[in-house]
Amino acid sequence: DTPLARVCQWLRAKDIGAVVVSADGRHLLGLLSERHVIEALAHHGATAMSLKAEDVMTRAVVTCGREDSVTRIMHVMTERRIRHIPVVEDGALVGIVSIGDVVKHRLDEADLETRVLRDTYLARH
Repeated sequence: DTPLARVCQWLRAKDIGAVVVSADGRHLLGLLSERHVIEALAHHGATAMSLKAEDVMTRAVVTCGREDSVTRIMHVMTERRIRHIPVVEDGALVGIVSIGDVVKHRLDEADLETRVLRDTYLARH
């Protein structure tokens, strides 16, 4: 029941793009992102800031598990056009994966592959 204005302050203070909505910190009720804020402002104008988080959040949240690969998560993010996927295990929230996490992982993989190819090339010549 946190007002949207307070959620916006928290997003800015933490420099994040989304928050998981939960009553107890373990069970996922929804997800609220910058996109939700923009949609609320577009529909309600300045009065949107007095709406509650539950009024604008996504309730049918796409989640993943610890066993899901980065490739699968990346595919889901692309297909569903979402940038944040909570990680749920045994019905409890254990983390969140952002598009930034996925991009960093892919860059690290590309860097490793480049180094391996370079070292292989240098070893043969």
